[in-house]
Amino acid sequence: MPKMFITGGSRGIGAELVFAAARRGWDVAFTYRSQESAAKSVEECARELHPEGTFVSFALDVRDAAAIDGVADQVLERLDGVDAVICNAGITTNEMAYAMTDASWSDVIDTNLGGSFRVSRAFLPELVAQRRGSIIMMSSVVSDGASGQAAYAASKAGLHGLAKSLAKEYGPKGVRTNILVPGYFETDMTRDQMTSQLREFATAYCPQRRMGALEELSAAALFLASEDSAFVNGATLRVTGGLDWAP
Repeated sequence: MPKMFITGGSRGIGAELVFAAARRGWDVAFTYRSQESAAKSVEECARELHPEGTFVSFALDVRDAAAIDGVADQVLERLDGVDAVICNAGITTNEMAYAMTDASWSDVIDTNLGGSFRVSRAFLPELVAQRRGSIIMMSSVVSDGASGQAAYAASKAGLHGLAKSLAKEYGPKGVRTNILVPGYFETDMTRDQMTSQLREFATAYCPQRRMGALEELSAAALFLASEDSAFVNGATLRVTGGLDWAP
């Protein structure tokens, strides 16, 4: 039975990734930062989808290298290995560059980019030892730049360089690293917090004239995680409906 580790799996895109993996017979370990009750609910829903599977969540701040190493050890013990790692945990701040504090900048960069590096580093020894596995970096259409999103855009753009470097370093050892670029998707967060102007932009300028469904994004992630993409390494898969920029 294949085994997956996902950061930020208690809600939104991360929760849908857990559910999609469960439907396809994966065991899944995932993390949450503070919402334990939401994480337990995701565990329960995943077990309903795949009663024979193992689903376990861990509290984790991906800025903490020692905590990541500890969780990685627990994951490998509970799942008896890992085949795919999805670096999904992320935060943002809506601030213009001139008003952004060093603390805001560092928090976003250290979570989104630094966290993805530290998580990948923690699991690479296992993946290299078994000479197979997949790492997926969750980027964003905002990685090309967006007004009021300098820190977030920089962190997501940095993931592309990180992923391609890992692809070159560890591809010869059977470990593939790829980037997934989501566009605008229907989630609880976008339904509650997305401005009417941004929603209008997302639907008007997307060639498919709609927001994406999370099932469409998770299908792409499972493709990159599985052996169906055995010769895909260092690639950027854009699941944006053709939308290539953000305002």
